[in-house]
Parts: sequence; structure tokens; C-alpha cells
Amino acid sequence: MKFHVLTLFPEMIRQGLAPSIIGRALEKGIIELNAVDIRDYSLDKHRKVDDYPYGGGAGMLMQVQPVYDAWQAVCGGKKLRTVYVTPQGVPFTQKLAGDMAKEEELVILCGHYEGIDQRVLDEVVTDFVSIGDYVLTGGELPAMVMIDAVSRLVPGVLGNDASAEEESFFNDLLEYPHYSRPEVWHGKPVPEVLLTGNHRRVTEWRLEQSVEKTRRVRPDLFAKYEEKQKLLKALSKDKRNMIPIMESLSRGQGEILYQKDGDVVVYAPFSEVCMLALSNPANCERVYQSAVKHPAWYLVFSREMKDYLLQQGHALWGECFQYLYTLRQTMPVAYKQIRSLTIEDLPYVNAHYGQDGEEEEYLAERILSGAMYGAYDEQGLIGFIGCHNDGSMGFLFVEEPHRGKGIAVSLESFLINRQLERGYIPYCHVRKENTASLHLQEKLGLYRAGRPVWWVFGSPESELTKD
Repeated sequence: MKFHVLTLFPEMIRQGLAPSIIGRALEKGIIELNAVDIRDYSLDKHRKVDDYPYGGGAGMLMQVQPVYDAWQAVCGGKKLRTVYVTPQGVPFTQKLAGDMAKEEELVILCGHYEGIDQRVLDEVVTDFVSIGDYVLTGGELPAMVMIDAVSRLVPGVLGNDASAEEESFFNDLLEYPHYSRPEVWHGKPVPEVLLTGNHRRVTEWRLEQSVEKTRRVRPDLFAKYEEKQKLLKALSKDKRNMIPIMESLSRGQGEILYQKDGDVVVYAPFSEVCMLALSNPANCERVYQSAVKHPAWYLVFSREMKDYLLQQGHALWGECFQYLYTLRQTMPVAYKQIRSLTIEDLPYVNAHYGQDGEEEEYLAERILSGAMYGAYDEQGLIGFIGCHNDGSMGFLFVEEPHRGKGIAVSLESFLINRQLERGYIPYCHVRKENTASLHLQEKLGLYRAGRPVWWVFGSPESELTKD
């Protein structure tokens, strides 16, 4: 991801982001920073960029010409998302940071003096964003705040996708308290549960602490959390069929768009999957209108809803059987040479799984997120597996000469164990015609849900066929 910052103080931006994790990500090329001095685009021989405002008033105003020319030079004819940092903007939140993290390039415009001529703001800005209800001398500090928050959501920046997920605001909960050595300080011991080595008890304790802290400090977030818990309880009556919705909510990925009389619409912005559960076939129109209009995918849990989507012009990708691992015990992994993939493995993975440039970009994101694992022999990579961005297991591949040796079983068992360590319920969707994968799930002892699901393209078929 590349950040372009239009500013009067480019060195302030460069130096402020150089240390620590963001600095290392810049050095590795995971993110890029282009700090542009707006003064370089002034037509004044003294590089002046400000003037008195029409109508009078205190202070000076940044002029149209240098700001617009700097923006044009950065965009190069492309329509880039452009953020203006201002106290008058919408609040900057973790959700907005996640949305910005999807961009390949992001322009941040920093104001100074009394602000910037409104005409250029109307011309170029797509987002007016505030980091708080107070006024600063310039937009550089807010820009750095946003770059930090967005960057750490870019795959590979933290080096561990769990780090971003387990911090404040994940799943609408504040983060639990942390402890380190010494075990006792000023008479205050580390909570005993953290010393037990029992991962399950530790996870339960951390959740309890997060819930209590959120209830006490942020009742607004706690209300959202309670809403999800009520829906999870309702869905648990049909848990094995509703597992994708439940896991999306439990992992903090899903947002409730609609729920009434057993009809449920949950949208996961990161994966752009909209999940539609229907209680009454007569309510298809109501559920459809409550859904996001053009997500990348619809995941549908009833045949009637699937048929309705097809009538609206959407295209069916496939009918799948759902498999889930219902036990909490780890699985044996016979093949030991399994480890996380690195970006250097992308050409191999893309050659055996990818189909086009867009697929390669998705595979790179999954690898950098730490969501993919490979099996190796003395010559190198011989197979791989991973998790899709919706949380389901997939990508399984083993080279022909190495099949029939239990490597696929070991790869999936390894991934299931990683999911269990994080408190997830492992699940996957297998197209009904993929008999080899269906057989593998049965061999591993995964439970097959009673009803199939349908994956439907979010855009109508007519849009998919456009040049």
C-alpha cells in the first residue's frame, strides 16, 4: 500500500513515521510513503502558498493552485481516494481504518493556517476525516495517526495477523489487560490463570476481562457486542448449518445489517461477503433489500434465497457442502515439514492455484496475513493450504508425485490445529462435485452439515461480463 501525504512539512511526516514497526514496514517495502511538499508546486518565486481569505477574518488560507497541482502530480490521472484531515470530518474509527487499508494508494491532504480554499476541497477530496473534537496547528499529526492505524492492518506489517485482531475494538470489545515479569510487583501478583499454561482458560479469562472492561468504560461498544451475542444465541439452535455466520460474528468480522423473525443479513467488510439466512421463503425481497447491493459475494443458506438472487441477475458460483471440526482436541500431524509461507512462495502458489492477476493479488494478501502454510521436502515446496479471508479453510494443493502419502491430511490437520489455538471453529466449503476433497473431509472426521450453501456473485451477471 502506498500513502501520498500532501503537506507543508514533509520531513515531519518522514521522521515521525521512520521509527519502530511502521519504519520497518517502510524499509521492507510492505508499505510506501510519498511525502509531497505543496510548496514545490507554488508559482510564486518565494514559494508562497497562502493568502488572505475573501470576506476578511483572522489568519491566512492555503490557495487553490499549489494544492491542486500537487494533487494532480501525485494522482497522475488516476482517481485516488483522497482524505482531508479536519475537525469537521467524520470520526476516524477502526472500521474506517480497515476500509482504507483495502486501497492500493491513499492520498492524505494536510491543511494549515485557517485551512484550504473550499473549491479545491470540493474538487479532489473524497473523505473528510477527524481524529477528535479539537483543533491542531496542522494536519500532519492526524495524518500520521491515520497512517499508523491503517498500516498495521496491511498484511505483513505486524508480521502476525492475530496481533491486529486481538487488540482494542476487535469484536466491539476493548482489549484485555496484559502482564509480564516480575510475577509480583508492589505486592500485586500476575493473575494466576496466566501462569497455568492452559490456553483455553487463558482465552476465557481474557474474554471475561474484555467484556467487563467494555461494559464499564464503553457502554456504546458493549451494546453492539450484546446485540451480536443475542444473535449468536439465536443461531446456535442451528449451529452446524449457520457456522459461517456465527464464526464471522465471533471473530469480529461480521456486522449485523438486518435481523427480524429469523431472517438474518450479516456483512463481512474485509472479505466483502454478505451472508443471507432466511426463515420464511416469502421474505426473499425483504432480505435482499437489506443486504449490501454489490458485495463481492453472497453466501446463501436457503435454496429459495439462492433462486431469488438468480432471478435478480446474479450468477451462481457453486453449491457447496459445509464441513466443520466440532471437537476441541488437536489433530495428529504426521508430516512434520510444514511451516508458514512467505511472499517468496507466491509464484509457486499462483502457478498451482491462481488464474489471473487479481487472483495473485489475493494470494499475496493471504500469504502476508500469515494465513497460508506449506509442506516442504529437500527440494522445496510441494503443497500448501490456507484460510480464505472469510475465515473458511481452503487452497489445498499437493503435487502429483507426493499424493497418497498423507501430506494433504497433515496440511489440513495442521491448519485445524492453528485455528483451534485461536479459539476458532475450523470449517470449510467443498463444491459438491469435488469428490476428492469431500472424501478427505470424511477421512479427517469433519462433520458434514445437514444443508448445503450456495456462493453467488454479488454483482449481477450482466456486470460480470462487461469489458
